[in-house]
Amino acid sequence: MAKSIRKINLRKGKRRIPRGVTHIQASFNNTIITVTDVRGQVVSWSSAGACGFKGTKKSTPFAAQTAAENAIRILIDQGMKQAEVMISGPGPGRDTALRAIRRSGVVLSYVRDVTPIPHNGCRPPKKRRV
Repeated sequence: MAKSIRKINLRKGKRRIPRGVTHIQASFNNTIITVTDVRGQVVSWSSAGACGFKGTKKSTPFAAQTAAENAIRILIDQGMKQAEVMISGPGPGRDTALRAIRRSGVVLSYVRDVTPIPHNGCRPPKKRRV
C-alpha cells in the first residue's frame, strides 16, 4: 500500500493564518515576541535587540512596543484576525507590548500570564555570618 503524501507549502508569502498565538517573553534585559499558528509553528518573531536597540535600551518599554509592532506587521499582511496572548516574565516591556498588539487591530480572544512561579522550590543559601 502506498501512503498518500500530503504536500505542505511553507512559503511565507502564501500562508493565510486566521488565528494565532502570540508569546511575549519579557525579561529584565530584553523582550522577545514570537507569533505562532495554532499548531505551534513559528510564523514571525521579533525582539528589542533585533529592532536595533543595544545595551540597556533593550530593556525599555518603548523597545518592547517596537518589537511587538514589527512582529504583528507581518501577520496582518498574512491575514491574521484573532490571536491569543501568552505573557511570560517580569520585565518592564510586558504591558507595553500587550498594548501595541491590542492597538494593531488583531482581536484578542484571551490574555494569559504563564510566568513560572516556584512552589517553594530551591533551598536558599545559608545565612551569612559576619
